[in-house]
This record gives sequence, structure tokens and C-alpha cells, in this order.
Amino acid sequence: MEGKIALVTGGSRGIGKAIALRLASEGADVVINFFRNRKPAEETKAEIEALGRKCHIIKANVGDLDKIGLLFDEIQEVMGGLDILISNAASGVQIPAMEVEEKHWDWTLDINAKALLFLAQKAAPLMEARGGGAIVSLSSLGSRYVLKNYTCVGVSKAALESLTRYLAVELAPKNIVVNAVSGAAVDTDALKHFPNRDEMIRDAIDRTPAGRMITPDDLANSVLFLCTDQARMICGQTLLVDGGYSLTM
Repeated sequence: MEGKIALVTGGSRGIGKAIALRLASEGADVVINFFRNRKPAEETKAEIEALGRKCHIIKANVGDLDKIGLLFDEIQEVMGGLDILISNAASGVQIPAMEVEEKHWDWTLDINAKALLFLAQKAAPLMEARGGGAIVSLSSLGSRYVLKNYTCVGVSKAALESLTRYLAVELAPKNIVVNAVSGAAVDTDALKHFPNRDEMIRDAIDRTPAGRMITPDDLANSVLFLCTDQARMICGQTLLVDGGYSLTM
């Protein structure tokens, strides 16, 4: 990662923070995108700079195309290019399908799926100018299995995984590798928004053959690998990191 520049959307907390720190620990300079709370972004920036790497933070809603344009304008101006895009920012409404409203659907799909397409469109020219790059999106088991109260998010993650495959084929000739990492439940702040959080945690621990829930660091390690030269011939895949949980479903 030495000399690489990475953008991590939703990179100030939870899984995104773990990814940002992991990339920085291997030598990358990092741009952290956040949406609401600046304090965690500032704290993560300080941790990255303590590792001896550059870090720049940008507030932007990646579900808004205009904001994506401004985000990349600032990256080009401040960092001078981009090698790695981690599409991690996620949101959603956790309710049954029969209670979903149009605003819930649009909000979730915009941030979780649409963002990847338009982030990639902006990132690709910057990566191509530097000889290539890597794009990794973050998915979840809800993309392929039906989880309670997960309709909007699950469908958005299924769209994200499909888009990952399409982008991988189109960008491979430009030496840009596109993949996804999917994980089982991770006990981050995001999980607190699920009405059945305690049930999800108990189920994850009881049913995971590896004997524990996965952690943000587990996912960060896999994301790091997909950004390295050792993964150059992995194209359009969704790497499942769940300790064997899905094998028992």
C-alpha cells in the first residue's frame, strides 16, 4: 500500500474505520468520507496520522450525485489522485416489507447501491491515470438470505453485488479490479438500530462454527487483501467472511 491513496466512504466508525486504519497501517494515505458526525472522523484522522500517514476528511452524502462530484473534486485537489475506493457507507430502515414506504426504499438504495455506481464512475479515470486501482464494496448476508426486518438493506446489497460484477468486467481492461466483501452480523453502532439486535447477536454466536462473531478487523483484513497485487486476478467476486455462519443457514 506504500504510496497508494484510498477513499473509504463511511470511514469514520465501525467497519469503515477498521478498513481505513488497516490500509493506513500498510502505508496508504486515506480520505475518510462521513455524513453526519465530524467528531469520530476527526478522531480516526488523528489515529491514521499517528501511523505516519496522511489523512483528509470530507463530509458528503454519497447517495447524492452532486455531492459525489464535489467529493472527487476535493480528492483531486487535495490528494492529487486515487488508487483505491472502498464503498462502505451504508444506511437503511429495518422494518418488515409490508411497512416499507417509498422514502425508506429510495434512501436505502441510493446510499447502499446507487452510490457504488457513481463513485466508480468518478474514481475510474483517476485510477486509470495512475496505472490502475482497486474497488471494494461492502455487502452482507442479507443479499442472498432473508433476514428479519432487512428487506430494504438486503435488496440494496443484492444490487450492490450484481453491480460489482458488471463493474468488474467493464473496468478490468483498465487494470481496475472490482470485488466485494460480505460479512455476517458485526456488533457495531449500526447494529443498535435493529429492533432484534440482541436476538441477532445470540444467533450469530450460537450458530457460527468458528465460535464467535466476526469483527470489523476480520472484514478489514479481507478488504486489504483484495486491494493488493496478490488479488489482481480476483474479478467481480463477493468474498464471504462469516466464520462459517452461512453454512448453517
